[in-house]
Amino acid sequence: MQNNKSVVLFLAKFFGVYLVLFLLYSFYLQNTQVKEPYFACSPLTKRVAHQTQQVVKFFGYNSEIKQHNYEVSMKFIINEQFVARVIEGCNAVSIIILFISFIIAFSTTFKATGIYILAGSALIYGINIFRIAIISIAIYEFPQYEGILHDYIFPAIIYGTTFLLWFIWVRKFSKLKK
Repeated sequence: MQNNKSVVLFLAKFFGVYLVLFLLYSFYLQNTQVKEPYFACSPLTKRVAHQTQQVVKFFGYNSEIKQHNYEVSMKFIINEQFVARVIEGCNAVSIIILFISFIIAFSTTFKATGIYILAGSALIYGINIFRIAIISIAIYEFPQYEGILHDYIFPAIIYGTTFLLWFIWVRKFSKLKK
């Protein structure tokens, strides 16, 4: 019976936190994205695009970003060639929400949980910026591999990082290790 109680508690915490964070993020998007009479991305998606642009410039490529005229996305351009769109799903918030929900579901002390959430979220966010920069450069240099890069390699990076952080949390910090 105790095992069932632990599973139910985990699921309740996970889905409860996920639902609250998802609703807050949906409210944020509803109040920051514009679809009519023109298109505009949320400030966070714009920030991700700008930070990605800085990383690409660091690697020696001329890059620019522009608000897409016909959709809620930012056009990412390298050396005057349109290579990618930065959309809301590219800003890593959905993955960070998933990450936080899991960590809270296996929470320990408030301090340890809070620090791990902040550090893990910052790491996921930073890796995401580099992931978008590298995929943009790779698509610019090797356009024939766009499908495999976008659909398999680069999702594996962000989801792999999140899974690794979950694994570390469960093995090193959560009450489950006892």
